[in-house]
Amino acid sequence: MDRDVAAYAPATVSNVACGFDIMGFALDEPGDKVTVRFSRGKDVTIRRISGCTSTLPMNPARNTAGAPVIEMLKHCRVRRGVEIEIRKGLPAGSGIGSSAASAVAAAVACNALLGAGLSKEEILTFALHGEKIASGGVHVDNLSPSLWGGFILVRGYDPLDIVQIPISAPMWCVIVRPHMEIRTKESRKMLPRTVPLSDVVRQTGNAAGLVAGLMSGDFGLISRSLHDVIAEPARRHLIPGFADMKSAALDAGALGCSLSGSGPSVFALAKSKRTARQIGIAMGSILNSVSCPHSVIVSGISSAGARIIS
Repeated sequence: MDRDVAAYAPATVSNVACGFDIMGFALDEPGDKVTVRFSRGKDVTIRRISGCTSTLPMNPARNTAGAPVIEMLKHCRVRRGVEIEIRKGLPAGSGIGSSAASAVAAAVACNALLGAGLSKEEILTFALHGEKIASGGVHVDNLSPSLWGGFILVRGYDPLDIVQIPISAPMWCVIVRPHMEIRTKESRKMLPRTVPLSDVVRQTGNAAGLVAGLMSGDFGLISRSLHDVIAEPARRHLIPGFADMKSAALDAGALGCSLSGSGPSVFALAKSKRTARQIGIAMGSILNSVSCPHSVIVSGISSAGARIIS
């Protein structure tokens, strides 16, 4: 048997209010770990999935970590079997990039196992095969920050054009995750098929303002820009107490608050870790009032992204 190669990929916040399908950032933690090794057989197999209460498919062709490995082996013309072990740190359907983290970690680990020397742009194309299983389409606003780290802008999809946005002032993120599951495929069906031109103008202005605020360190501009007029109105009813949680976050000092991905997690950005903790308490109290079990994560924005850990 050959050596094991393990990779870690962090959780992410996508959409970031005004950046539907085009913005995302990586968290320091939590994340997923995927270990790969060559096997004596000729097939890709998933040996173990741990750390997750949901039932995830053991068929590699239907698993977000398995599909990237299958496609990379084909591309590299490797005719050996590979075993995969997945350690989930992210619950499925949580809105913080669970499927993306598994796909990215698997692609990064397989690249190292094969010694393929693929660029991050190339690795992303393989991770996409996993994300398609979860969301039914090509969406990289979770994948790209999990792979690169930091704050990412997806400038274009055809061809893919990934831009790393430099952040001039440090920020902290609080994630409040109700203990429920929302599948991305189902959540996307709730989005409007057409959007009024006035909403497009507002959303575009907010997205541009957020990028300018991040680069200049202008917290006031960041706060004014963290508003979603397209996806959040269509999805917020899925989250218990969402409106009250958002109000509580803003009252506690959040720069902005919105759905993380398609939910059910809700994120808020803050200037300091202390403020982020206070925001988490305030948001959590709303869910307590409606008897909704939940978890709170306070994290910095990770600049590292996915990486080999052994």
